[in-house]
Formats: sequence, C-alpha cells, structure tokens
Amino acid sequence: MPVATAVSPWYKHLWPWIIIGILACSVTLTLSMVTIAVNNPDNLVNDNYYEAGKGINRSLDRELLAQTLQMRATMHLDEVTGEVELRLSGNSLPATLELNLISPTQPEKDRKVILARSESEPGRYIGQLGDKVEGRRFVELLGVQDDKVWRMFEEEEVNHGKDLMLGDEPLQGAEDLKN
Repeated sequence: MPVATAVSPWYKHLWPWIIIGILACSVTLTLSMVTIAVNNPDNLVNDNYYEAGKGINRSLDRELLAQTLQMRATMHLDEVTGEVELRLSGNSLPATLELNLISPTQPEKDRKVILARSESEPGRYIGQLGDKVEGRRFVELLGVQDDKVWRMFEEEEVNHGKDLMLGDEPLQGAEDLKN
C-alpha cells in the first residue's frame, strides 16, 4: 500500500523564489534604464540627415573660399585678462570676425567671441572671453569677403599658454568639390 506524502505549498520551495527574483530584477533594471534614457536624452543625434548633409556642403564651400583667399590665423588667449588676440593673414581683412569655440560634447561650454580689427594694425583682431576655456574644442572662425562668408574650422587643444594656428591643416572632405 503506497504511503501518502504531504506536499508543502509552492511558496515554501526555493526554486519559485529564484525565478521570481530573476524576473523582478530584470523588470527593475529595465525601468531604471528607461528612466535614465528619458531624463538624459542624447542631444548629439540629428533627425534630419538630409539637411545636415546640405549644411556640410555649404560649410565646405565656405572653407574652400577661405582656402582660395589663402587665409591663415594665429590666435592667443590671455589667461589673466581673458583677451583673445588673433593675427590674420590672407586676402581678406573684414572689420569684424566671429570666433566660435565649440565643445564636441557639451553645448553649454560653447563660446562665441566677436573680434574687432585693430585700427593701428590691420591684421590684428581683439575680443574678450567671458571665462576660461580649455580642452579640446572645434575652433571656427568666420569672416565676410564680398558678401560671401568664409570659414576656417579645425579641431584644436585650447590652452591659455599656447598659440593656435588656423588654416595650417589641409581641408578634409573637399576633394570632390574642387573638380
């Protein structure tokens, strides 16, 4: 005659709790990741790729104009006063220049400086930075010649004790536009 054994309820066994724990952890981690993604959106993604591509061609045209005008610039940042001194050479000497120091990943660290031409020295431009800027930056210099905007754009390591040279690197990506 078989002996009847008492079966304990499911919640007194170990394996159901292990399975429930794994499922609860995965739901908790998923909700955490969704919360992080919603609260910290990636602002570097551009949804309109076609317009961004047209903008690249426009900026290459401006950089080719700067290259045609043989533009070169040397920039010095004074750490104490925040003064930006730029020496410009080439076939364009506009009254003002726009200098943009662009952070690759943090838009709140971008700086824009309007540089005015010195009356005593035509190739010298002076502007004022509001605060200290250091580290890797995209340096963009914009000027106007005959109602056309030219642009010098390079990635540089910005330090207050070191002069920056713009226009000394070959233009990347414009090989097809020269033809």
